[in-house]
Amino acid sequence: MTRLAFLGLGAMGAPMAARLIEAVHEVTVWNRSREKAEPFAGRARIADTPADAVRDVEASITMVTAQVALEDVLFGPDGVVRAVGAGATLIDMSTIGPDAVAAVAARMPEGVELIDAPVLGSVSNAADGSLKVFVGASEASFARWRDVLAAFGTPSHLGPQGSGAAMKLVANSTLSGMMSLVGEALLLSDALGLERERSLPILLESRIGPALEAKLDKIESGVYDPSFRLSLMLKDARLILDAAERRGVDLRVARAAEDWYEQAQASGLGDLDYSAVVAEITGRPGA
Repeated sequence: MTRLAFLGLGAMGAPMAARLIEAVHEVTVWNRSREKAEPFAGRARIADTPADAVRDVEASITMVTAQVALEDVLFGPDGVVRAVGAGATLIDMSTIGPDAVAAVAARMPEGVELIDAPVLGSVSNAADGSLKVFVGASEASFARWRDVLAAFGTPSHLGPQGSGAAMKLVANSTLSGMMSLVGEALLLSDALGLERERSLPILLESRIGPALEAKLDKIESGVYDPSFRLSLMLKDARLILDAAERRGVDLRVARAAEDWYEQAQASGLGDLDYSAVVAEITGRPGA
């Protein structure tokens, strides 16, 4: 049994914290809005502040939406650094990119190690423990925390600090691009007068088939219940382009995909599943 703190109980964080409890770890939870922590009463200790959450734990796990939210949790008036002890480990599972990981690591107190371990998958994967966990850490740290991370799914060691965050951007660049490609393929199909009932089975057998199949029920019904919100994919698309620009890399397809997500967000689709970009591209309503 390991003493752990889990900070951030959003759509992904709540089922992930529950997985740690089911793995028989001693867990303290914290969330900015306390009502999201209340369902954990009786199963975990509920902390009032991030600083309170991390006292006397062996590792703290953060799962928040963006770099600014992570910095507030860590360095705010009641932040993690006010109470975390030397020798402790912080495992950040947010998607913030490798540059943000480096910036946050530079501000951590001496003796506190930061590991980046963002995840790939949806809410259902978080609930059943089938996420892919991309880990940036030393070999020794990965070996130490692999079993804890295995509660969430399959941990993969990508290299030193920042490597996990980098891999998450690479993975999401393919997801954002493929879903935009699905939308454009269907737009062309519609423009050429093909009936969806005939074109969809052919597309499912093509190279974009896996991306289409994963969201087929949403695309066919027009109901895009979110497993990963479009607004978050847009955030990640911006991170991808920023990381590429800093390194002098021109990602033209990624830039075009970001344009579609920007347009879909402006159309009010930000709280829907990211596959609602297909509705935006094809001009069909999404709900």
